[in-house]
Formats: sequence, C-alpha cells, structure tokens
Amino acid sequence: MPLHLMTHPEALVVARLDAGAEPDWDWTPGPFASLSRSPQETSVVCLEDVVPAGVLTEGPFRAVEVAGPLAFDAVGVMAEILTPLVPAGISVLALSTYDTDWILVPEGGIAVAEAVWRKAGLIITPTVLTGRSGS
Repeated sequence: MPLHLMTHPEALVVARLDAGAEPDWDWTPGPFASLSRSPQETSVVCLEDVVPAGVLTEGPFRAVEVAGPLAFDAVGVMAEILTPLVPAGISVLALSTYDTDWILVPEGGIAVAEAVWRKAGLIITPTVLTGRSGS
C-alpha cells in the first residue's frame, strides 16, 4: 500500500533560541508545533506569524504529515519519502511524533515535492487551512 502524505497550507518556521531558553510566545497553534532542546540550543517549529520580531528563524516551510498512526517497527518510511526528493534537489527537515512522521518542505519547493511524490506512487492529499486555533 503506498504511503499517504497530507500537505498543510500554513507557513511554518524553525526558530532558534539560546540553550535552555523558553519561548515567550504561544508557539502551539497550527497543524504542527514542536519544541526541541539540546545542550547548545532550543529550537521551536511553529507558525511563522507567531514568532516575535528579532528571533532567528529559517523558513517558511510547509508541513507534510504522513497518514498514521505508524507502527514503531515500520521500516523504510523515511526512505520512501526522502529518496525521490534527492534528484529534485529538495532539502527537508524530518520530525516524528508518537503517532506519525512530519516533513517540513521549503515553501518554494512544495509543488515540485508533491509532483515528485506522485510520480513515485505516493498519495498526496491537501488539507484545509487550520488557522491559528489549530483546529
């Protein structure tokens, strides 16, 4: 059965904060949000329009959700998604949640990524704009 990817229309960014810092804004709305920490930094993936001015960001990206839930012992999911993007020169960020995987595609490359995935046999479904409420 081919993988089913769901594209989200909202613009997301990755924001970089200093190590141990907490975001001082509501970063949780939208189709996907994530906070990651390492000894060197705190990174926040969130809607572009909620990040305060002056915060270092990269993006915008479009979120692509793998229809799930995925089993923890599933093998080759990321390879099936990422391999077709290499010849197209599309660099992405991949993140996982308990239930599924998410791919952040640069906004300028989402149309090409969708075409490449369709050609590779993946199912692509656009989702409805969720807005700031996340619903």
